[in-house]
Amino acid sequence: MRQIKINKHEGNTHYSVSVIDSYGKEHHIGYYKHIYTHKLEEKAQEIWLNEVKPEKDLMAEAIKQCIEIDRKAGRVPSLD
Repeated sequence: MRQIKINKHEGNTHYSVSVIDSYGKEHHIGYYKHIYTHKLEEKAQEIWLNEVKPEKDLMAEAIKQCIEIDRKAGRVPSLD
């Protein structure tokens, strides 16, 4: 879900701005004292136009499947 997040913590004088792409990856744009929506929208559009699908971590997926096989066989999963 594409989103622009603007946060201001209590007592802080600046805003933290992040853009979330359609794959859920958060891109921190920076800290701003004043918010200019047209500038933020331009940066967000640039990120969204250049977003790429993250690659699957094949090793993590294989380890997850091995752990599941151990559990189904009644063994305590071990990575030793």
